[in-house]
Amino acid sequence: MTLIAKEPGAAIPPAAAPPGSAPPTPTPTSGSLAQVVRLLVVLAIVTAIFLAAGLGDLLLFIAILIVIVMLHELGHFATAKWSGMKVTEYFVGFGPRLWSVRRGETEYGVKAIPAGGYVRITGFTVLEEVAEEDEPRTYRQQPFWKRLIVGSAGSAMHFIIALVLAFIVVLSFGVSSNNVQVAQLDHWQGVARTPAQVAGLRSGDVITSVNGKALNGIDNLTKAIAGSAGTPITIGFERDGQAHQVTVTPQKGQGITLSGAGGQKLSPNKGYIGIALEPATASENPLRAVGTAFANVGSYTSQEVGGIVKTFSASGIESVYHQVTNSKDAAKAAKNPNNARPVSLVGIASLGVQAQQAGLVDLLNLLILINIIFGLINMLPMIPLDGGHVAVAAYEWIRTRKGQPYYRADITKLFPVVFVFVAVLLVLVFSGVFLDITHPIKLP
Repeated sequence: MTLIAKEPGAAIPPAAAPPGSAPPTPTPTSGSLAQVVRLLVVLAIVTAIFLAAGLGDLLLFIAILIVIVMLHELGHFATAKWSGMKVTEYFVGFGPRLWSVRRGETEYGVKAIPAGGYVRITGFTVLEEVAEEDEPRTYRQQPFWKRLIVGSAGSAMHFIIALVLAFIVVLSFGVSSNNVQVAQLDHWQGVARTPAQVAGLRSGDVITSVNGKALNGIDNLTKAIAGSAGTPITIGFERDGQAHQVTVTPQKGQGITLSGAGGQKLSPNKGYIGIALEPATASENPLRAVGTAFANVGSYTSQEVGGIVKTFSASGIESVYHQVTNSKDAAKAAKNPNNARPVSLVGIASLGVQAQQAGLVDLLNLLILINIIFGLINMLPMIPLDGGHVAVAAYEWIRTRKGQPYYRADITKLFPVVFVFVAVLLVLVFSGVFLDITHPIKLP
């Protein structure tokens, strides 16, 4: 599933503006008490509105996204400071200033529209007018390697966040294994004891084999049970670290109704033993968890690169067109996470609320995916994204000949291409908003 998180007029990730892109504004020397009170009042009102509307989960997820965006900007901010560039602003939000404070040459603060944030680096493009005394410390006057580091630092932060979250998931929740865990024992109406209860299986047992063969996931076990109605099978399992083995005879589902499940009837010709299953996980030590986290992030990244390429391809755009104009195509795409479909901030927020309700591990996995996608999209080699500025810096470096003045690219020549790119992006954005409202994606 490919997420393209960009609202009209905002940069990617949501409102994470390219460094130096924010317009200059008057800057106070320090935060006043009135500003602090105003900020607290606004936060209290916003929180009260969300909570009164029963949207506490949504508010929390929005706050998480804002933190992610500001960590993106922190990457630009920290590397620019380290490189000796002049950084004049580091702000959360856009629009009217609610609170700010100046420390040295940099103003830190919060603005009224919480759509992300920005960091302002002096002289980020050749088009910006800069005071003569500040020119040596502008972004554009720095050597290529410094511009490369500063320009890509935002995306690097997303991948660092993804790796940290992936490590937490692996260390706290383990990794998926081929084994299967008994989530709970089912109860059948009119049946005193199910085959699983007769065999002595319990909730929490980890099933490792069937008929002497190691499992290869849930499907392996369910197929063996479903195809063995009336025929005993041998199930190997672990309980409290001890290996056990039992013989159980699946029973045909004909005439059997589950208790407490809305009166669900079982398929008449399949075998059942009366257990609900879930994937089993295996714990890992911290050292192995680091390697697994890198592997998982690498796997997600590979998948999302393919998804982004597909979304921006001619076939991907055609697919989006059919989804927007054909309700059946849209419904089909919403049910299939492998379809390349743009997802707006509306969809991301919806997925975030679903993930919170599903559990912490689902939320963490979604945040890993979001950070990877933000990191990848930000590095697309097209202005106004970070990758576009890095590409310009690389082009200038390549064109500069030894002993010659540093080559300066005329970025205005890129504007026609940029307009086309932005137009395509806006089409995908508005399509994503429409599809997220009319055919929202549900977490599997």
